[in-house]
Amino acid sequence: LCAEENLRVANPTTPAQYYHLLRRQARSEEQKPLVVMTPKSLLRHPKAVSALEDLIHGSFSPVLDDEAFADAAKREGVRRVLVANGKIFYDLLIARSAQECSDVAILRLEQLYPFPGAALGQALANYPQDAELVFVQEEPRNMGAWRFVREQFLDGQVAGLNPGRSLGYIGRHELASPAPGSTRVFKEEQEALLAEALGKTKLLNAKK
Repeated sequence: LCAEENLRVANPTTPAQYYHLLRRQARSEEQKPLVVMTPKSLLRHPKAVSALEDLIHGSFSPVLDDEAFADAAKREGVRRVLVANGKIFYDLLIARSAQECSDVAILRLEQLYPFPGAALGQALANYPQDAELVFVQEEPRNMGAWRFVREQFLDGQVAGLNPGRSLGYIGRHELASPAPGSTRVFKEEQEALLAEALGKTKLLNAKK
């Protein structure tokens, strides 16, 4: 249904992003439906916050770069760039901090459609061209945004990307259901997923 820019689809991860997204939608001269993913967990997440200045100024950004690598000198040591969509960003952020992984950058894909290929390409250009590029999601491989995002990379929709640069995948394997149905199993799978994304065999707080 999104084809020919018929819909807009976004998954904002901060209050400011959500505010500016709705503001952009209300002020847009092209009246098209907006689909917004708003997981309840971010309503109470201690890191999903915005300063008042972020609400007063700025605009919606379809791609958010990693604030930890605002200093260009730090980007030179990046070995892996993770592209995440939605609330899993915060799980990755907390795990990276706990593991002190200073060589893994995390980009946030805040808009899925229309796909922000130019903005994503511009953000990726800030990092070493030989850094491994990986898409991370907590949904099963046959669900979530993975296959759509991969198609955009294969079709050359990411501006300035080296044709020989591939996009890897880290997430759950293909499943018939969206969740395992067990909190314990979900947490174990999530720990393994985060560890793999950071290039670790396991996280410090993971169960044996």
